[in-house]
Amino acid sequence: MENATATPPYPRNFSHLGLSVPDLDKAVAFYTEVMGWYLIMAPTDIEEDDSAIGEMCTDVFGAGWGSFRIAHLSTGDRIGVELFQFPNQQAPDNNFEYWKTGVFHFCVQDPNVEQLAERIVAAGGKKRMAEPRYYYPGEKPYRMIYMEDPFGNILEIYSHSYELIYSAGAY
Repeated sequence: MENATATPPYPRNFSHLGLSVPDLDKAVAFYTEVMGWYLIMAPTDIEEDDSAIGEMCTDVFGAGWGSFRIAHLSTGDRIGVELFQFPNQQAPDNNFEYWKTGVFHFCVQDPNVEQLAERIVAAGGKKRMAEPRYYYPGEKPYRMIYMEDPFGNILEIYSHSYELIYSAGAY
């Protein structure tokens, strides 16, 4: 815990997120064609060796990780997205264990929630909710829906910015 008399920390910017997918090429196609994200590094094979990236990955994964494929993308607001394909990847039986510690979804913003949801479904994803929900029914157009990408990752779509939705006390 920081000293109570110290200057409070400034809010850190979000840099990137990493997603594990079973098929890197299909994931790159989905996230560029459906989500509109920019491909900034094409799919690349990474091997466990004494290169800088090999040693860095050993620091993260421990010895014996072998290899994986990775691609780098960027959202419209410059948030990075790393897509990983590991050879021993396992899809969980239940990919929506929201009660467990850890990240259980990420959220994107699109003013046409319904259209993006349909594009995700058409690309092999699915809705986790029947229809988008309004935060202020009859008052404001703020909407959201939970989805699943074609690879089992849970994502949410907001119609408006996080700050705008919650600044008025959404509940």
